[in-house]
Amino acid sequence: MTQPANPRSVAERLADAPHVRDVILSAAASAREQLLIDAPADQYAMTHSWLFTGPPGSGRSQAAMAFAAALVCTDPHEVGCGRCAGCRDALADQHADVVHVVPKELIIKTEYIRDIVAQAARMPTVAAHRVLIIENADRLHPAAADALLKTVEEPPERTVIIMLAPSTDPEDFSQTLRSRCRHLYIPSPSESELVRILMDEEGASEHDAHLAAATSLRHVGRARLLVRNPDIQQRRARAINLAELIFHGAQAFQAVGSLVKATEKEAVDAYAEEDAAERAKLEQALGMGAKGKGAAKALRGAASSIKELESRQKARGTRRKRDVFDLVLVDLAGVYRDALVVQSGADVPLTHPDFEPLAREVADRVPAAGLVACQDAIAQCRARLHQSVTPTVAFNGMIGHLRIACGVR
Repeated sequence: MTQPANPRSVAERLADAPHVRDVILSAAASAREQLLIDAPADQYAMTHSWLFTGPPGSGRSQAAMAFAAALVCTDPHEVGCGRCAGCRDALADQHADVVHVVPKELIIKTEYIRDIVAQAARMPTVAAHRVLIIENADRLHPAAADALLKTVEEPPERTVIIMLAPSTDPEDFSQTLRSRCRHLYIPSPSESELVRILMDEEGASEHDAHLAAATSLRHVGRARLLVRNPDIQQRRARAINLAELIFHGAQAFQAVGSLVKATEKEAVDAYAEEDAAERAKLEQALGMGAKGKGAAKALRGAASSIKELESRQKARGTRRKRDVFDLVLVDLAGVYRDALVVQSGADVPLTHPDFEPLAREVADRVPAAGLVACQDAIAQCRARLHQSVTPTVAFNGMIGHLRIACGVR
């Protein structure tokens, strides 16, 4: 990976969130001092188990990677310098002692946690600390959270565990684990900071960066995709245009059917190579395709392993589809939110400034109560998707409710 000509320090990367910056740098400095003088670190500055929360796309993982960089930094004068090999490798997600765990299934099971516990028990190889970053910690099954409890409660001396979740709410994160962690809230980036990221790191024009920052609701990952991937831009436009087609008879049902199929295909195609490679690797490890004595018996035993992998990949696929459908619904909801803004005359930015004419048309045709009902219909569709209702059924039901809310007969 090509490194930037002028690498930014951890302090510079977190300048948009001063509290987050100060906590992370203070903790890393305390950890370094502890190693130098072989004395307990300041308990108010450093702990070995952390919980980072914040809204989707706020940059929780980026903050965690910045913390990891500060902990493995080798510059003797500046903690988290951004220039040393430790910082550069950590920030590029390539450091031997920074383990970045990104679960993809709907639920993180106990079996998955066993590997994480084993990773946490290892001593660092080249750095002063071993850092485990666990994303999607809100998906921990209660049994898996219990399996992780002892490690979080008493991690090895040189191990730091950072878990990422949307909030500290009991529905998002184990309260038992919460009580053993130091909590740090990561706010969404300012629009100016997100525009800077998109221009500097993605090469986006100022116009495209501002549009992506607004329409993504300052979601860092999604904004990156919007300026990088034309297919994502097209899907966004198709979702927004459903608000126009609501007024055109059966066209909305036809369009949503096409959109659902395209969205499902997008979620599958995006990971087809990865899933195929994972299966091929397992088949090779199991000796599938081998001949000779004992091969047939070994292959019979491999069937359960293949079936287990297929089950895991199916669960991941379900999660991916739900995630993409969520984005479609967020885009559509933004139109009705903009219509309410226009209707009320509020002096606030629009979610979809490039679709302002559509928002004005909807505002002219639908009363405020109807616009609120549209938002409710979209929220109900999202809830049904998470209740495993077939996407086509959930979206068609939403279109029906939207037509009623908009007074279309």
